Amino acid sequence: MTTHRLIVRIGAILLGAIPGQLKAQTDADGIMMGKNLFCGGIMTATSSWNQYWEGTLLRSNANLGSVKTTMIGPMGSWGVTKQLNLIFSLPYVQTRATAGTLTGLNGFQDFSLTAKYRLYRLKKNISTFSVFGIAGISTPVQDYVKDLLPVSIGLGSRNLTMRAMLDYQYINFFVTASGSYIARSNIFIDRTAYYTTRMIYSNEVAMPDATYSNFRMGFRNKEIVAEAVADVWTTLGGFDITKNNMPFPSNQMNQTRIGINGKYEPTRWKGISLTAAFYQTINGRNMGRASFAQAGFFYIFNFSKKQGKTISLSPR
Repeated sequence: MTTHRLIVRIGAILLGAIPGQLKAQTDADGIMMGKNLFCGGIMTATSSWNQYWEGTLLRSNANLGSVKTTMIGPMGSWGVTKQLNLIFSLPYVQTRATAGTLTGLNGFQDFSLTAKYRLYRLKKNISTFSVFGIAGISTPVQDYVKDLLPVSIGLGSRNLTMRAMLDYQYINFFVTASGSYIARSNIFIDRTAYYTTRMIYSNEVAMPDATYSNFRMGFRNKEIVAEAVADVWTTLGGFDITKNNMPFPSNQMNQTRIGINGKYEPTRWKGISLTAAFYQTINGRNMGRASFAQAGFFYIFNFSKKQGKTISLSPR
């Protein structure tokens, strides 16, 4: 499986969880599972930061020290047809702060299900151009605490993601670009009043929608994928963390990251897929300046009657 932006829902990559930050595969790359192939396995990840943006001010906080998050969970992708893939994930998240009295939290976070459809494909000589449409949903699997950032394991909203993606490959070199709109439901917190830019007497919090853009380029063949990635998450509304205060779920959380992804499917061990990735946040607003690393082990099961054919995830 190819790695991606881990846009699963890891709360502590930032000051809060950004829906869609940790996915095992394919909702942001140009690779499709073949029909009747299932790629399933375990992804693990860790992130850490000791500086964060309070609005646009980059600062540290001795009462937090470093905020660390670990995640492990199952994820997989099913080739319904050559043109349609279904992708799922369910991460277990644990957070902690190395200083102060804030106690970390843990638990299963959000279940996500994504449909990826290849709308158009033009193959000419040694180049291939593809257009994809992607739609996904995510929802919390338990009523976890949302209003204890930065150690909440998620933000608790139900999300609908719509994405358009273009992919061009020339021999073994490729470029992929995508843009997403994420609609988020309101959430309910464990208090009856809170302050944003005004006092609100309710336990319901309106969550602003968001956009996500992703650009990646690199090398891929039937055995190896190596790529450089840049992505931008932008919250369409919200407000800044007030000075020396805790983050709030509806803050305006913006983030720009750069990173690298890799995948290796050794030909001598048919069906095994190993993944790894590293990302660094380089700019943000109401976010942690996080370093993020991930690794995964997957196995590709072939449920086709033609058992002798290749089971690589490389584009066909």
